[in-house]
Amino acid sequence: MRRKELDGLLCMLTLVFGLVSCGIDIPKEVPSSFETIKVEESDIVLPMKFSAKLKGQSDVTISPQVSGQLMKICVTEGQQVGKGQTLFIIDSRNAQHELESAQANLQAAQANLLAAEAQANSAKLEYESNKNLFDKKIVSTYMLENSLNSYKQAQAAVSQAKASITQAQSSVNRAKVNLGFCTITSPVAGVIGEIPVFAGDQVTPMTQLTIVSGNQQMEAWFSITESIIESGISSGMKHSDMTAHMASLPDVSFVMKNGTEYPYKGRITSITGVVDAATGSLSCKATFPNPDGHLFSGAQGTIVLPISRSHVMVVPQTAVVRLQDKALVYKVMPDSTAKAVNVTTTDAGNGKDVIITTGLGVGDQIVSVGANNVQEGQKVLFRSEEENKK
Repeated sequence: MRRKELDGLLCMLTLVFGLVSCGIDIPKEVPSSFETIKVEESDIVLPMKFSAKLKGQSDVTISPQVSGQLMKICVTEGQQVGKGQTLFIIDSRNAQHELESAQANLQAAQANLLAAEAQANSAKLEYESNKNLFDKKIVSTYMLENSLNSYKQAQAAVSQAKASITQAQSSVNRAKVNLGFCTITSPVAGVIGEIPVFAGDQVTPMTQLTIVSGNQQMEAWFSITESIIESGISSGMKHSDMTAHMASLPDVSFVMKNGTEYPYKGRITSITGVVDAATGSLSCKATFPNPDGHLFSGAQGTIVLPISRSHVMVVPQTAVVRLQDKALVYKVMPDSTAKAVNVTTTDAGNGKDVIITTGLGVGDQIVSVGANNVQEGQKVLFRSEEENKK
């Protein structure tokens, strides 16, 4: 039995020597290597993202000021309109009749004033004549006082006639306004929203005809955490300081729901000075130009606010191993073995890197590729073949 084993070993050695003599290389066992990097500090821009809802800078609800039958709808939903453009027409016949009646009452009041003034002039002349005769002791005191009373009554009638004219003029003005209300125009330039009424409907001041969204400037409302802007905002910052702070913030982008980024940048134009106790956030408003009308009131999307961070440790996501609620990075020790280190991270926002906030230091060498396959204490660095020959 032992003789057979020796014969087999002799045959194997003979085969190896034969292969070597023929110039055939025998594969060498080369240990696997992992890719590593050194941790360094760098500057980075973090794209902070927040859900937002758009609103026209001057969204106006259109409702009639008078009741009546809706005679004509002059616009369509989604139509771009200018300021002062006619939107709806309400039956104006009743308002026209009221105006004509008020104008007739005004004319009657003006005629009454003329008559009252004429009567007052006659009473004045009579009083002055009786006064002269009384001074000459021609007429009695009774006649003088009687003419004086008549003069005063005439003056009161003139005052009453003037008051009637004022009242009649007010009625005319009110009737003209009501007649004007029968033609409803747009108070702002914008886009017509939904029109829930039809020609022929009876409308009242409680009826909402449509909404005109002033879309030359669009406002994106969103909530942002206090720490991102600065804690000082909620501690009594003056208006001038707040304005300067908002001016120092970078431009923001708006990304639509389909992932398309709006081509125009916006600016944060409003930050509330009070932190919501329930959410710990501030309400913010970013204003975007909308010259092409591509943004619509009520649309939802994402505000992207770029926040600059200096002197941070950025490493590839492939270097971080996630184990339940822990994040591990394998640090290369002086003996080339790997040691698992707990770290805390922040998303870098570019889809490939993370920021290490605690657990590592500048200059540390870590496994950047193959970290998922590393075991504690495993050797991860091997000297090159040239170094082995030295």
